[in-house]
Amino acid sequence: MTEPIRLAKRLITLIGCSRREAELFITAGNVTVNGAIIEEPQFMVSDELVELQAGAQPLPLPPITLIAHQTAGIAPQLLEASTRSGEDTSEIRTLKHHHHRLSQFAPLEPGADGLTVYSQDWRVERKLKADAATLEQEYIAEVAGTLSAEGLKLLNHGLTYRGRALSPCKVSWQNETRLRFAIKGIVTGQIKHACETVGLQVLSLKRLRIGRVAMSKLIPGQWRYLTPDERF
Repeated sequence: MTEPIRLAKRLITLIGCSRREAELFITAGNVTVNGAIIEEPQFMVSDELVELQAGAQPLPLPPITLIAHQTAGIAPQLLEASTRSGEDTSEIRTLKHHHHRLSQFAPLEPGADGLTVYSQDWRVERKLKADAATLEQEYIAEVAGTLSAEGLKLLNHGLTYRGRALSPCKVSWQNETRLRFAIKGIVTGQIKHACETVGLQVLSLKRLRIGRVAMSKLIPGQWRYLTPDERF
């Protein structure tokens, strides 16, 4: 039996690549040990069969972004095969590397559920932070109470919150108990405050969309990768 060595070092010996290239091959899931994909360059091997997948290239993995349907107060189980949506059309293979530096952006309203965003991509972070004032978010509020025509006008424009006038937004009835809010530059607590001001009680709140990205068919607790053609 040979002395155990790091998988990256074994791959260097086998194909004559650099250390950096070996690590890129491995973290991208392109190297198998006795037929099983191993993603850790430091994994120790001795006499096992180490193989590089045909056609693999030593390229850095692109940063990923995913969206999830979060239920109020409960974080989704991200990157678990059992909770990945069957509607995911990205064709991205889930890798352990996707857990690294994965941050949540554009947090939900307190007590709300619905669409939430996790990303490794600095461009997504910049978009969701720098354009927060102009990026429209869509919420559905389940409400109880009676709303007059004047009250609906006030929800669209004319209310104040925390000492300042709220920007105009688009509020309309989705059905007899649900109001649709399309808001730019949303302020934490704004929707609940606005509803209470016009005599409504918010029973539940769900975010459906951020910019041009919608939650669509994601069921509670599920997640999917953002496809390359989707933009916030």
